Amino acid sequence: MARIAGVDLPKNKRGEIGLTYIYGIGPSTAKYILDKNNISRDKKVQDWNDEELSGIRNIITEEFKVEGQLRSEVQMSIKRLLDIACYRGLRHRKGLPVRGQRTRTNSRTRKGKRKTVAGKKKAPKK
Repeated sequence: MARIAGVDLPKNKRGEIGLTYIYGIGPSTAKYILDKNNISRDKKVQDWNDEELSGIRNIITEEFKVEGQLRSEVQMSIKRLLDIACYRGLRHRKGLPVRGQRTRTNSRTRKGKRKTVAGKKKAPKK
């Protein structure tokens, strides 16, 4: 089993897909890593030998921030925005979309499940 940056990569997936299981490595970065090591993108993770695995590990540790280090950096950036109380920080604090999306409809991912508010009663006719 291939273990890189504390993540067990799935054995039966292609190399470029398997590497994306690591937080901070997307499709283009995975292709870059494999090309730099001269490993076929179609080669399955279980078919990598020890030399190829160590080459991949070296590139990831030297050139990229991944997993815990990247997560903590992202959290520190958000905390900084909260501390300086800028617009983006206030949006993070309120749990609303940060990047200018509309909130009248949509944005349920950030706001959570709908909280229904009772409608206003109509005044009786005289």
